[in-house]
Amino acid sequence: MNESRENYEHPSAWIRSDFDSKDAICEKLTAEHIQAFDYALKKVEDSAVDVENITCADFPLGSIAESVSRWVNDVQEGRGILVLTGLPIERYSKEQCGKLFYGLGSYFGEAQSQSLMGDRLGHVVDVSGKDTRERAYRNSSELALHTDASDIIGMMCLVKAMKGGISGYSSGPAIYNYMLKHYPELLEQLFTGYQYHLFGEQEAGQSPVTDHKVPVFSMRDGYLSVSFLRSYIELAFDELGAGKSEIEARALDVFDRIAHSPEFRFDFMLEPGEMSFFNNYVVLHTRTEFFDDDDRVKKRHLLRLWLKAWMPRPLKEVFSQYGGRKGIKPQKGRGTYYQGNVQYVESPPPKG
Repeated sequence: MNESRENYEHPSAWIRSDFDSKDAICEKLTAEHIQAFDYALKKVEDSAVDVENITCADFPLGSIAESVSRWVNDVQEGRGILVLTGLPIERYSKEQCGKLFYGLGSYFGEAQSQSLMGDRLGHVVDVSGKDTRERAYRNSSELALHTDASDIIGMMCLVKAMKGGISGYSSGPAIYNYMLKHYPELLEQLFTGYQYHLFGEQEAGQSPVTDHKVPVFSMRDGYLSVSFLRSYIELAFDELGAGKSEIEARALDVFDRIAHSPEFRFDFMLEPGEMSFFNNYVVLHTRTEFFDDDDRVKKRHLLRLWLKAWMPRPLKEVFSQYGGRKGIKPQKGRGTYYQGNVQYVESPPPKG
């Protein structure tokens, strides 16, 4: 028997009209923030620690601990998306930007490998036709709204494209609320989910398709989460030689259409020096097609982090196995704790 569904009342269930502009999700860095970053960056450079080995201890932000704590909790327990603006990027080299971004990211979670290359600090650039290890984020084509394989995603813009490359976001909980009202008959299929193609990242001898279905929507301990990468779902159907049932196809199509509709999709340009952090189990993301300048120095270049949160979101096991949570046991309790100098305080569980 299907469990009853209720409207999900939470700040993460936002729609486009909830924001007057990009500024609604931005926080402008103050002189105090930048001074703290500079101090921590000097500590890192003096210690000569490799960028992908930077921890909170290497990048001390005690003087702005309250701000960092608020940023982390807004991403994990609030709207699920935050953009930091006002970093004077012209003062830093690209290498220094990488260290600063990685150091700040260490307060949100532990950086994870993003591909078979083992890169924990990802470089989002167009290498189309040049790199056999190319993934979708390393070319210039438009991406469909999707989630990735980690808890929190961080992006930092170093150079924006000559044209295009606009970031887009949609709230999974808001899509759920809309479907609950208008398409309740499709929700059970989305809670059941679909098998995923592993795209060459399976273990030796393992099937190229997950042996279980990964839910699009999942509820645990009052937390509604979303996982959606349609291209890998379609690849799994192709690999298995199986056609979709009518309800499997319709549920995917309706979810996709709602996510991409102007009512739900929030688009904006990430400018040089800006850093975004968003909750991968709340926010779907995309990027429009872009065109680069012929000058190599002016080509679009973003940095990316996949972060395993210090306070993991409660997820059902079958949901988490595809989403970067292998080996993490569900928490028995969530509350206040410290990582470095940052205090993490959980808000009350959302209703629904």
